[in-house]
Amino acid sequence: MKALRIVYGDEVIVVQCVPRQVVKGRVLIKVHPDCRVVASVPPETPEHEVLSALKKRGRWIYQQLRDFREQQTHIVPRQYLSGESHYYLGKQYQLKVTEDATVPQRVKMLRGRLEVTVRHKSAEKIKVLLAEWYRERARDVFQRRLDLLIPQTLWVSERPPIRLRAMQTQWGNCSAKGCLTLNPWLVKASTECIDYVLLHELCHVAEHNHSEEFYRLMGQVMPGWERVKKRLDGMAGMLLADM
Repeated sequence: MKALRIVYGDEVIVVQCVPRQVVKGRVLIKVHPDCRVVASVPPETPEHEVLSALKKRGRWIYQQLRDFREQQTHIVPRQYLSGESHYYLGKQYQLKVTEDATVPQRVKMLRGRLEVTVRHKSAEKIKVLLAEWYRERARDVFQRRLDLLIPQTLWVSERPPIRLRAMQTQWGNCSAKGCLTLNPWLVKASTECIDYVLLHELCHVAEHNHSEEFYRLMGQVMPGWERVKKRLDGMAGMLLADM
């Protein structure tokens, strides 16, 4: 599907349209942390209806773009040097890099710091080691949080499998067969934010679209989820930076 343009104030906003896999439904609009605007459009929706939906949400789209651009101005590129701050479960930890050719290369959390040991100091190597460490932690944390949340989702008959995949625009998704794919960098966020994403995807086990029933389920299992989503969206650029 093609891109559409709308004008809000003095800004021309380009919106990429993608097909939405429903027979009927509304146009879903999402502004990503990298400032891409994407509209998921049900099949055979006339272009004028898509434009109408975009114009109705024009102010919201503009504000989201403004907020994400503001975030980007505060994001400092990672250099992977001692003293940098890195997030884990919503808290900031100071990075300490040690060069030692006599011990295994590793990452460990010790006394409120992320300590990385490498044979030779290399930003790329430190980045790779940290990514592996985050993935290992993510597998453990996501499984434990899922075990705690499953009893709340009475419509889930079998414990869904979890797989990890690094994504720049999504925290997670749920396949038609009920497999949950989660972004390992989500482990940098608080447990409340992790729970929100897990519950969001578990609701998709019952409702594959963002229908009224889907939002009713979300409200049941996580009252006030909108507040948590807003907080997670506000941190997205920072949590995904340089990973």
